[in-house]
Amino acid sequence: MISTLPKNIIDNILCLLPIRDALRTSVLSNKWQYSWQSMPKLVFRGNMVTVSSDLLCGQLKNYKLASAIFHVLLLHNGPETLVFDCSDGRFRMQSEFSRVIRYLAKGNKVKELYFYNNNNSFYKIPISFFTLQSLEVVHLEDCAFEPPLTFNKFSRLKVMTFVNVEVSAEMLQRFLSKCPLLEYLALDGDPLGVDFVEGENKFTFVDLLQYVPLIKSLNTSKYYMKYLSAGGMPHKLPTTLANLKHLLSDVCLVKQNEISSALCMIRSAPLLVEITIMVNMLLLMVAALYTFIDMFSNQMYDNETFPTPRTPTNFLDLEGYPDLKLDHLEMLEIQEFSNLPLEMEFVKLIMAKSPLLKKVRIVLRDNVSIDEELKMLRDLVLLPFPRASPSARLTIVRP
Repeated sequence: MISTLPKNIIDNILCLLPIRDALRTSVLSNKWQYSWQSMPKLVFRGNMVTVSSDLLCGQLKNYKLASAIFHVLLLHNGPETLVFDCSDGRFRMQSEFSRVIRYLAKGNKVKELYFYNNNNSFYKIPISFFTLQSLEVVHLEDCAFEPPLTFNKFSRLKVMTFVNVEVSAEMLQRFLSKCPLLEYLALDGDPLGVDFVEGENKFTFVDLLQYVPLIKSLNTSKYYMKYLSAGGMPHKLPTTLANLKHLLSDVCLVKQNEISSALCMIRSAPLLVEITIMVNMLLLMVAALYTFIDMFSNQMYDNETFPTPRTPTNFLDLEGYPDLKLDHLEMLEIQEFSNLPLEMEFVKLIMAKSPLLKKVRIVLRDNVSIDEELKMLRDLVLLPFPRASPSARLTIVRP
């Protein structure tokens, strides 16, 4: 029975198994004997080999690991997807990654590449990586990224994810300018190495987004949001984000420049379908700290339970956004919601401009009391304010 399975089913089964077990399936039947050699996905991890737990055996395990990796590669026809997981800091697999990339670059068949490093050390992505011209999906974590001057372009790359990647603004700009088909971009984690000086930043969202005209999904963490917003944003981007449908941003909803940056992108994306805002709690706490310090100076505050400096009262008034039209928006989600006035005004503004809105999901921060939650419900359900979509369903979630 198992020998009659079609090839695509066999490939799916093999890809779900650890490589060591996938190789063992060669004893099942003649049909399975060489099936692993054409499995489209290879996942290399430290658990591929086992030795004694004695610390003295670390070098032996690294040697066995390298031998196993290249034994697989020499017999394999060439994977379409490569996962290289170095997150187990007990084993030094990074040097093997460089050798693997150089080897695979000769065949140039790899379409998807995932590299996971341990966060104790940043590994510089080898130059050979930039020769993989068939890449369509790339995911990099905890590494240093520096395209060489000889890098031409990734003409097929559509999905790029950076998580805690050390990259300079110049390098990021150069790389994105050479990925003409990019549709999904995630800039996550702490961008170590980004040359950020508050008030002097020359690389903003305006610069970044001009290089990704086909972008459909954009994800930016709080560090990138702070960095790319620091240089200021225009009322609207010079280039319309005509393909952007999904926007996920980590925004500090008490900082006017970050709110303005988010609204600039929203205003410039006429086909936006889904917005997810992760409220930047670190900056909220910093703002609260400064507020408590300034309380002795008799300053005014917006919120008694979580005081923050007063922002312009008309900053998010509907009259100030006559050109904000979200005719395709269906979903709005706010996470780590603290029920601050600007947060509530942001939600109301989006609801007032979205005639096709189907769902509003608000995930509360754990410091929001039951009384505050009831007040939110009154404000959003019972009290009158402009709603473009009367059928939008409101969901409030407690952590």
